[in-house]
Amino acid sequence: MPLLIAVLLLFVVAATALYGPQAAALVEMFPTRIRYTAMSLPYHVGTGWVGGFLPVTSFAIVALTGDIFAGLWYSVAFTALSAVVMIFFFKETRGKPLEEC
Repeated sequence: MPLLIAVLLLFVVAATALYGPQAAALVEMFPTRIRYTAMSLPYHVGTGWVGGFLPVTSFAIVALTGDIFAGLWYSVAFTALSAVVMIFFFKETRGKPLEEC
């Protein structure tokens, strides 16, 4: 039981280490006049629809293929898509005024 709690605590620390910089990066991506909508809408649609349907979609993929690991490709595909979008569309905002970001 203590090992299980330690592993879960490690996952919690890793998640908080991810979400802190993620929030800062999302805020800096958009100008101040449209920041709330430009950041909130895609974030909530992505986490709500993609993340919300993750268990159902992964289970359906496993049921269709019969391979217990095939459902993991749903997560891998969206993670790869996110990485590609960030590489090509994320721009540097250092040194720019907040109104122009």
